[in-house]
Amino acid sequence: MFPVDKNANVNELPFVAPCNKLKMDAPLRWLRLGWADIKRAPKQSLTYGFIIVLLSYAVSSMVWIYGGLGLLVSLLSGFLLLGPVLAIGLYSISCQLQAGMTPRLGYCLREGKRHLGNELIFAVILSVIFLVWARAASMTHILFPEVSNAAWTQYVPFLAVGTFEGAIFSAIIFCFSAFALPMIMDRKVDVVTAVITSINAVLRNRIVSFLWACIIVLIVAVGFATAFLGFIVLMPLVGHATWHAYQETIKAEAWPKHEALNDN
Repeated sequence: MFPVDKNANVNELPFVAPCNKLKMDAPLRWLRLGWADIKRAPKQSLTYGFIIVLLSYAVSSMVWIYGGLGLLVSLLSGFLLLGPVLAIGLYSISCQLQAGMTPRLGYCLREGKRHLGNELIFAVILSVIFLVWARAASMTHILFPEVSNAAWTQYVPFLAVGTFEGAIFSAIIFCFSAFALPMIMDRKVDVVTAVITSINAVLRNRIVSFLWACIIVLIVAVGFATAFLGFIVLMPLVGHATWHAYQETIKAEAWPKHEALNDN
């Protein structure tokens, strides 16, 4: 059973949760703890990884068959809506392991259902950011050379602006999501507080956060290089590691924990 703090006064809660100062080796430690969770609950973790791979193939297949930026935006927006639900399940597995429980997929699904409202709000926020990103990307195409035999130097403005644009939006999404969802699953907190807490923690640990973001990008790149099959293991690894990152970084004791779900 999870402990519950019943003494917290909601009206006295701070606007943002404080955070710890992280050391440079923190991301590698999170990965080790995430891998340990996979080994302790392989069936449950890899099931989520398999679902993520199926979703990745579905998105890719639809775009390949039908094409078009509009379809890509629609499919990826749908993926962003489903992503938080899957992430909550992975956090739940790690949380159950920490509580000495045997992780169960049914428990994870009910955990996701309990936080569905906050998950959808968070997913909508990500979707809006992605839609703005897609619009900005389409506008960048005015810099693309009009002639097919253009010199490589003529592509430099397009590539430079596109890279800068992608970095900015990726950084925004990372700041919003680094610690927000684990906090939502762990504590009785609203989405705004969780997102601001995540942004604050990232900004106060810029170097470590940048390293963690680079590791995630590398993991995603490996997943793409293996035709998505690597995501079966890599996505659960990132999910479990993110839970441990939240546990080590955010001081959320002021907010009461969620009560344990009924076993029935």
